[in-house]
Amino acid sequence: MSEEKKTMSDTASMTDSTQGFAQRSTLYQEFLAEREEILRHKWIESEKQGKDIGFERALLDWIRKHRESWRNARNNKLGK
Repeated sequence: MSEEKKTMSDTASMTDSTQGFAQRSTLYQEFLAEREEILRHKWIESEKQGKDIGFERALLDWIRKHRESWRNARNNKLGK
């Protein structure tokens, strides 16, 4: 097998195993759910200001204003 094909095959295997891990990982699922909320917050705040506020600003604003209540609501919903 050529080196290029071997590398492509190894990469495909890593991607498959990483996706399997991601689907099983509760921590990763929590990360994705939180990221989705931050992106939603970014969109809403950007619309209010009429310009893109950027991810970092949205992240810090969301953490300060919404993270705790979002986590409490999510935990209640998931029965934690």
